[in-house]
Amino acid sequence: MELTKREKLIRRIDRHLRVTARQLIMFDTEEETLKFLIDSFQSDLNCDFVCILLNEDGYLIPKVFNGESDSFIENFPINIRNNSSDLLDYPLAFSDSEVEKIHELSDVIRKEKIQSWFTVPYKGDYGVSGVCLIGFKDLVPLYQEMVLIFTDFGKDIAVAIKLAKQREEQKKIGMEWITESLSVNSPIEKTIGKIIERAGKGTQSKRACVYLYIEKDNSFILQEPCFGQPLSLKRIVPQNNKLIDYFPYLAAWGGKALTVSLTMNLKTIGVLHVEEKETNNGIYTADDLQTLKLMAQHMAALIENIRLFESEKEYKQRLHMLLDYQQALVKETIEQDSFVGITNTISELFSSSVLLFDRFMRPIAHSMHPLDNADVQLLIEQVTYQVFQGRNQEIWQASMGDTEKKLMIWPINHGGDLLGHLAIHLNQNDMDDFFKLSVNIARNIFYLQFIKQKLVFDTKEQVRDGFINKLLVPNLINEEEIIQYANVFNWNLFLPHRISVLSFNFGNKVESENGIIEFQEKKTMLFNRVREWIAAFDKEILFATKGELFILIVPISIEKDNPREFWTKLFTYIQKWSKTELAKPFYLGIGGKTAAIGDYFVSYQQAVESQNVIINQFKESNFVLYDDLGAYPLFHHLKNSTSTRLFIKKYLSPILNNSDDKNNTLFQTLRAYLNNNGSIKETSEELFIHRSTLQYRMEKIQSLLDIELTSSEQRFNLQLAFKLNDIIDL
Repeated sequence: MELTKREKLIRRIDRHLRVTARQLIMFDTEEETLKFLIDSFQSDLNCDFVCILLNEDGYLIPKVFNGESDSFIENFPINIRNNSSDLLDYPLAFSDSEVEKIHELSDVIRKEKIQSWFTVPYKGDYGVSGVCLIGFKDLVPLYQEMVLIFTDFGKDIAVAIKLAKQREEQKKIGMEWITESLSVNSPIEKTIGKIIERAGKGTQSKRACVYLYIEKDNSFILQEPCFGQPLSLKRIVPQNNKLIDYFPYLAAWGGKALTVSLTMNLKTIGVLHVEEKETNNGIYTADDLQTLKLMAQHMAALIENIRLFESEKEYKQRLHMLLDYQQALVKETIEQDSFVGITNTISELFSSSVLLFDRFMRPIAHSMHPLDNADVQLLIEQVTYQVFQGRNQEIWQASMGDTEKKLMIWPINHGGDLLGHLAIHLNQNDMDDFFKLSVNIARNIFYLQFIKQKLVFDTKEQVRDGFINKLLVPNLINEEEIIQYANVFNWNLFLPHRISVLSFNFGNKVESENGIIEFQEKKTMLFNRVREWIAAFDKEILFATKGELFILIVPISIEKDNPREFWTKLFTYIQKWSKTELAKPFYLGIGGKTAAIGDYFVSYQQAVESQNVIINQFKESNFVLYDDLGAYPLFHHLKNSTSTRLFIKKYLSPILNNSDDKNNTLFQTLRAYLNNNGSIKETSEELFIHRSTLQYRMEKIQSLLDIELTSSEQRFNLQLAFKLNDIIDL
């Protein structure tokens, strides 16, 4: 028997509602269930308006709707008492006699210009009730046979909504458990352990684990503990940004394993992975994926918060530790004068080997870490090489063969004044912002210690200059006081010493105020530098100033029975430094030995006279010992004698003041002639001139002086005049 058109329509609607009812129970949330329901009605019934109203405390509240006007939502909530009592119990249609009893809801429907409509109540034994409202803008026939079908379907809707709410509640309880059981105070291992246990049991998996991304290593590291048997792959180093290349089951259900990413602020911090499902033939479902995604969402936030909390906690702990070390370092600077204690403390702070150098790259102190097998001498050589190769840098670094070890070098300076260098042998991974802060504190502490030593040293130098100036006088006023000062500096005056005088030639002094200030600054700088040079050469040398002269008091013991060799070595040392940093000529006069306290002034005078001889005669040498001056010391008492000056004037002035001889050629020729005992041949060879030229000059000299050079008496007088002229600072 052929079915009528009406019967076919009723069967089609019945079939659709049954399929829809089965699909409704698949959703996990109430919102998803209701959204699927209205989409299903609209697609199959071709209706123009669908709305699902929920009964909440006696009021109808629209939960989901489609096809409504802009003002539709303004009509709610609607009190159920203002409508038919059958609204939530039986399906109603626009042609029923009960329609007029609905009142308020009918008015809302008319405002929406709905011509045909009907309701599907849903109500069950689960505390869920409401009504589905389906409308058409055109007249559509509604059959009485559909009432029973829609009544049963309403019960299915209530069941589906209740199941969705239960699932939501279970997930909510699960997330509340995570929130209540775990906090930022929990260790990250405990957090991971609890969550992966939930993930494993929730997806019925034998194995579950978490890989966290460690940015500094650029790798995913398997975290302990694991749920079930741990995975064999402990570390994954990605070569690109595609996670699926390393986790093939990423966000893909239907396989033998399942992986979801842990994402926080669009940044992947790890993955949650499960495998070996115990049911469903080992195949993971979409529900498993949703479960893991929900857990991953909460897990990512919790892990990131724990990381931030741990990072902040660690930073505070390190900051407190740094403050403790800073107090210890400041205490060292107060109680100790050396750098040893400071260096040891800084080595402990960095857990690394630390070396300290002065500005001349001489090692001052070092502290080797027990786990550092590097050779100290090799480190010193490498630091020295790096600094001299890259001058004026803020930081140096060098590899020491071990790829994880770096030798880092920083200057210790302030206001452009270099005081020394700090070197640390450490793992390059340790260089974070906290490390840089610690290095700056260490440099400041070393700077303070350098300045402290400088202030102490300057004070001692002032006291030393004062008592040395009292010592270097013809008549000692208070010999006992001088001896007491010497004891303060641990200096035995009664041992033999030798005094030398050092001076630098700065050229013509400027007369302007700015020029004078600049000149004084240069002298102050020079004094500090020379003091450092001498201390670097030999700490037993006592250094002081007297006027414009630098005074060096040298124990005879360090000459080691070879004075000339010692002073040649010292002169070469000063000369090398002067050429590279000062580029100024200098003169070094060296006095005789002292045997008693009164001999220091005599040795000083001898050093001054020796320097005068250097400046006036021995310019090619620049230093001379008084003991090597020969006859010159016999003339020192004649230095200020009027007779001496008259004698020099008589024998040397005619050739010195000769207007035709601007270069003092005759003066130098006569000196060479006398030094060669009157030999024409040897004199011409020394002066690199022809014999006839020399003879012409000698005739000119004899004419100006009005003497016979063949006379031995006259030659003696001339030699005496030359020596007296050398001894006097003309």
